[in-house]
Amino acid sequence: MTDRPLLLVTGGGRGIGAAVCRLAAPRGYDLVVNYRSDKAAAETLAEACRADGAAVTTVAADLSREEDVTRLFEAVDEAGHLTHLVNNAGITGRSSSLVDTPTAVIRETIDINVTGAILVAREAVRRMTTGLGARSGAIVNISSAAATLGSPGEYIWYAASKGAIDSFTIGLAKEVAAQGIRVNSVQPGLTETEIHERSTGDPARVERIRPLIPLQRVGQPAEVAEAILFLLSDAASYITGSILRVAGGR
Repeated sequence: MTDRPLLLVTGGGRGIGAAVCRLAAPRGYDLVVNYRSDKAAAETLAEACRADGAAVTTVAADLSREEDVTRLFEAVDEAGHLTHLVNNAGITGRSSSLVDTPTAVIRETIDINVTGAILVAREAVRRMTTGLGARSGAIVNISSAAATLGSPGEYIWYAASKGAIDSFTIGLAKEVAAQGIRVNSVQPGLTETEIHERSTGDPARVERIRPLIPLQRVGQPAEVAEAILFLLSDAASYITGSILRVAGGR
């Protein structure tokens, strides 16, 4: 164990989560990287972060399963004292209208994006609470611009799950503020990650939506990660319960 802050990133193996890890490692954080199934991507990321001076633990866990959340935090406790959390794991389900979407897809999305995120935050708060002898901490929940756009004809159940994350952020921030824990949310807009092909099944979505973005380009994972690292940092010490949109003006 070191005196470096310990950051847990759920869904950290790819996309925005991986970008957070790559920025955090050279900035002094040790890392616990959670992934669901892609071990190779997580281990490749871990090696890159170790080269930048971070101690890194990788943990496979399906956050829709409470027993996996428990096992994840057992690994966190072995790695050190948790000080920061990026609650990033999430899925969309295949793009579709609501009437054509199977119940199983809706349930899985809510189980991972909402219930899983809440369970992870609960365990993180238990470790960060100053009243229990721990140091204070910071949590950033990853929402989406879909929370306000609604995503009609694509995945409105996913948009609903991210609206829930924003509500949860506001409530939790007020609940734990006196204990020295800050909680904020980031709403990424269209970002160039694998989710469009791997999860939505709609790889053409990026080019279809690009003209709707005022900045006329797709965001990069590192741009979203910079906003997340800011909210984790002491530079944001008076910011809690906020929702920061990183969506190119959309």
